[in-house]
Amino acid sequence: MVDVFSQKKRSEIMKKIGPKNSAPERYIRSLVHRMGYRFRLHRKDLPGKPDMVFPKYRKVIFVHGCFWHGHKGCKKSKLPETNTTFWKEKISKNIKRDYSNYNDLKSLGWDYLVLWQCQIKKKKIEYLEKKIVSFLTESVNTSITL
Repeated sequence: MVDVFSQKKRSEIMKKIGPKNSAPERYIRSLVHRMGYRFRLHRKDLPGKPDMVFPKYRKVIFVHGCFWHGHKGCKKSKLPETNTTFWKEKISKNIKRDYSNYNDLKSLGWDYLVLWQCQIKKKKIEYLEKKIVSFLTESVNTSITL
């Protein structure tokens, strides 16, 4: 399948995709704030610069894009048909870095929750609220990847 954009145009489009303040991330931040929790954003002193940091609980939440973080079994994580080798390497490195960050957080005494882009839908709000509350209120180190 041929890309509908030129290589230069595709590169410009891909460069505009930023690592923070995505729509799913903003949605989760709004939800968590409405639930009464307060947090910090993108703390640079923690591995992976988590999307939301709850210092009081020593817990963090990552909101991952399915494509960029290689969400297994998700249709949104399908690799492009062009330049496949590049994308396999890129996503593989992202996944390895994610797991390294998770391990580093655990060794520093922090717990983490990973929420995936495909799971963040308005009709799943009750499910997300339950997951977030149970994650933030559990006192034992129990990191969760949904």
